[in-house]
Amino acid sequence: MSAARELKGKQIEEIKAKIQSSNSMVVLEYKGITVAEDTAMRAQFRAQDVEYRVLKNRLFLKALKDLGIEGFDSHLEGTTAVAFAHGDALAPAKIVAENAKKIKALQIKCGMMDGGYIGADVVEKLASIPSKEVLLAQLLGMLQSPLSALARALSEVAKKQEA
Repeated sequence: MSAARELKGKQIEEIKAKIQSSNSMVVLEYKGITVAEDTAMRAQFRAQDVEYRVLKNRLFLKALKDLGIEGFDSHLEGTTAVAFAHGDALAPAKIVAENAKKIKALQIKCGMMDGGYIGADVVEKLASIPSKEVLLAQLLGMLQSPLSALARALSEVAKKQEA
């Protein structure tokens, strides 16, 4: 086997390992963004435990096919970068969507969640979901609301009875 073919085989295995170990991923087109914009986005990714890699389309597609993941064929053209989530599954979608608003050249191509293909529109919808902490705070607020109202009502009844 030639050295180039062996190297490509290793790269495909590395990509497959990244896909399997990630909670989700977002595929994006980065052509036209500046080095400063890319550096700032990479820093956001690192802070959220997201691995951001520029990959060769053919190798990425081969890794996906080896894993039995379909639907990415039409999106793997041009420049392709992939953000792999190792922590919060929504982090790559949020970071990419936030940066895409500021950086017009940055475009979401598609993504993967729970081992299956998702389109760019779904990635953008996922990006609009509040974080786990915010959702828990909202739930707690909704649970406390009736109790607070009951406590205020009982307090008012007690005040009226004292008078």
